[in-house]
Amino acid sequence: MPPGRAGKTASLMAPPPRNEWNDQMSINAWDEIRTAYHVARMGTVSGAAEALGVHHATVIRHVDALEGRLGVKLFQRHARGYTATEAGADLLVVAQATEDQFAQLAGRLKGQGDTVSGELVVTALSHFSKLLTPELVAFQAQHPGLHVRLLSDMRVYRLEYGEAHVAIRAGAAPDEPDNVVQPFLNENYALYASPGYIERRGMPQTDEALMSHDFIGVDSSVGKAPFYRWMNATIPADRILFRANDDRVLRDALVAGAGLGFLSEIKARDYPDLVQVRSAREEWSVPLWLVTHVDLHRTTKVQAFLDHIKRAAARWYSEH
Repeated sequence: MPPGRAGKTASLMAPPPRNEWNDQMSINAWDEIRTAYHVARMGTVSGAAEALGVHHATVIRHVDALEGRLGVKLFQRHARGYTATEAGADLLVVAQATEDQFAQLAGRLKGQGDTVSGELVVTALSHFSKLLTPELVAFQAQHPGLHVRLLSDMRVYRLEYGEAHVAIRAGAAPDEPDNVVQPFLNENYALYASPGYIERRGMPQTDEALMSHDFIGVDSSVGKAPFYRWMNATIPADRILFRANDDRVLRDALVAGAGLGFLSEIKARDYPDLVQVRSAREEWSVPLWLVTHVDLHRTTKVQAFLDHIKRAAARWYSEH
């Protein structure tokens, strides 16, 4: 009976007899597997060569050697490139898991040691940069051997894969089982308007009066922040006249007089001309959390930064 998928998988995964292992699985085996993984992922030799930073002849040599070592065809060659066979698809699954584990190990090793040096990767939402960036600069100045990276997009970086050492996250407490989560601070949000808007439309004296005013909101039917949830549940949709998906644009619209908008009390210090229409409410508050992976939490570098940023947060509020 011709071998099916199970037969091919067995050929790929089963180790050779013990006395042949050292001959067949040399020190170059991982290089060959990693090369084949990139060929399967990219679909071409040139794409894999570019991803690995090697010559295309090296890619071909690695794939041919691995196929010879395993005794199976991992790819079908054609004019458009390489397509993984069933055995090649099995290899892709195994190699992906191994690549992820190596990335996780590398991230953890970067955070080890008893000195504050090497790379410190922090992730936070971009709107927090004005407070966070000066503290990262100050922390780096205290530790000249440190290289800082601040990742500030909407992506949730995976601490378990070493993508960041410390995450500052907003909203509900993160619940990943391998992470250490600590309360950081509450960002208190109030409702503001520009002097020009108040001069043009007047100050709303009651919450009922808010219903006839113009509002600035997030470009989504349901904002995740507590104050946007309040806005969408309370203010008529036709009164939210200016929307954007970037905090900087929302702030600029508020300063320019597009309507009433939310701003944290700390950031509002930078705009002393703004008029506070409603003071901060608990239902508008945004909790922030310091998140670290359990394997890196006790390292000297991470602990030193956590102590630094906690002291900074206490100072931010004492200056208010």
